[in-house]
Amino acid sequence: MNPDPDYSAAYVELLTSDGEAGEGLVFTIGRGNDVQCAAIEALAGHVVGRDVDALLSGLGNFSRELVGDSQLRWLGPEKGVMHMAIGAVVNAAWDLRARREGKPLWLLLAELAPEQIVDLVDFRYLSDALTRDEALEILRRAEPGKSERIAALQADGVPAYTTTPGWLGYSDEKLIRLLREARDEGFDMVKLKVGADVEDDARRMRIARETMGEGYPIAMDANQRWDVADAVAWLERLAPYDPAWIEEPTSPDDVLAHAAIRRAIAPLRVATGEQMQNRIIAKQLLQAGALDVLQLDASRVGGVNENIAILLLAAKFDIPVCPHAGGVGLCELVQHYAFFDAAAVAGPRSDRYIEYVHHLHEHFEDPVVIDQGSYAAPTNPGSGARMHERSVQEHRFPQGDVWKDLSDADAS
Repeated sequence: MNPDPDYSAAYVELLTSDGEAGEGLVFTIGRGNDVQCAAIEALAGHVVGRDVDALLSGLGNFSRELVGDSQLRWLGPEKGVMHMAIGAVVNAAWDLRARREGKPLWLLLAELAPEQIVDLVDFRYLSDALTRDEALEILRRAEPGKSERIAALQADGVPAYTTTPGWLGYSDEKLIRLLREARDEGFDMVKLKVGADVEDDARRMRIARETMGEGYPIAMDANQRWDVADAVAWLERLAPYDPAWIEEPTSPDDVLAHAAIRRAIAPLRVATGEQMQNRIIAKQLLQAGALDVLQLDASRVGGVNENIAILLLAAKFDIPVCPHAGGVGLCELVQHYAFFDAAAVAGPRSDRYIEYVHHLHEHFEDPVVIDQGSYAAPTNPGSGARMHERSVQEHRFPQGDVWKDLSDADAS
C-alpha cells in the first residue's frame, strides 16, 4: 500500500500572547503534507484572537465548533484531510492545557470527573450504540480504585509490542536478529507485515515462529491489501503459524467486509482502526462484530475528544484498545490514550498493548520510554507532541537544511 513513504508531519503550534505554546501534529507520508497544512491553515480563524482561558475551559465546545464549520464540513463531513486538521488543532489545544496544568495529558484526562469527560464527547450518530447515560455509567464504574490504578500505571507502565522486526524486504538473517533483540528487550509480542507474496509471508512467519517459539504472540499487518476472498485464502495459508491477529485485512471503510473476514477466519482475531475515519465507523465496526482489537490512532480522527468517544464505545462492547503507533510522533501521542483508558475507562486488561517502533523519537522533547517491553507512564506536562526546535527547522519543507542538502545531492 505504501511503496515509497517519506515520513512527514504537519506540525501545529498554538502560540499565546504571553509566550505559552501547545503543539499538535498529523502524520503523513509525503506530498500529502502540503494538503494537510493547507487544511490546518483554514482553521486559523477559529483560533487566532481567542481568549485562552475561555477556550481551554471549554474544549468540548471548541471541538464541536471546528467540526461544525458548515463550509469546511462540506469537505467531509468528519473525515479525511479536513477532519485530521481539526484533530491536530484540538490536540494542540489539549497540549497547551496540559502544560498549563503541569500534567501529562493522560493524567489530566484521568483525573477529570465522569461528568466532565462526557461533556467532551459529541454523541451525535452514536446514541443507537452508546448514550450519554451509558458513557457516564462506564466512567462511574471505573471510579472506584482509579487512584490505585494510576499508581500502578506509574509504577509498571503499559505493555508494548514492536513492529521493528517485521518490515517487508528484510533478509531472513536480519529478521531473525531483530526478533531475538525484541525478545531480549522484553517485548511480549511482535508484528510482521504481510500481503505482498503469500509464499514469502508463509516463509517469514515460519521463521518467526521457529525463532520465537510456540505460544509467543506474532501479529500480522496486511495494510488493506486484500478483498474478502483473497484475505480468507491468504490467511488460511498463514494460519498454521498461529498468528495473534491480522491487522487491516481490507479497506478501512468496509465494515461488512471486515465482518465477513472475521467470521471466515475465526478464531484468528481481526484488528483494525489505524485508518478509521471517525467515531461513526468505529461504532459500525463494533456493532457489526467486525473486529476483535480496536487500533485507535492519535491523528486520524478529530482529536482527543473524538478518541475519548471511541474509547467509550470500545469499553461498551468490551473490545480491547491497542493503539496504532510508528510514524512521526505517533508513539509519543497514542500512549496517553492507552494510559487514560487503563486508568479511567476500561480499567486493567491483559490484552492491551501499545504499538512501538524504534525510530524518530530523538526529534521530540519528551520521547517515549520503553522499560522491559512496556511503555513507562509519561510524567512531563503535555501530550508529547512538542518537537525540538532544531528538528523542526532542519526538516521544515522546503527551506530546511535537510531538504537543501538533498537538493544539492540531486544536483550533483
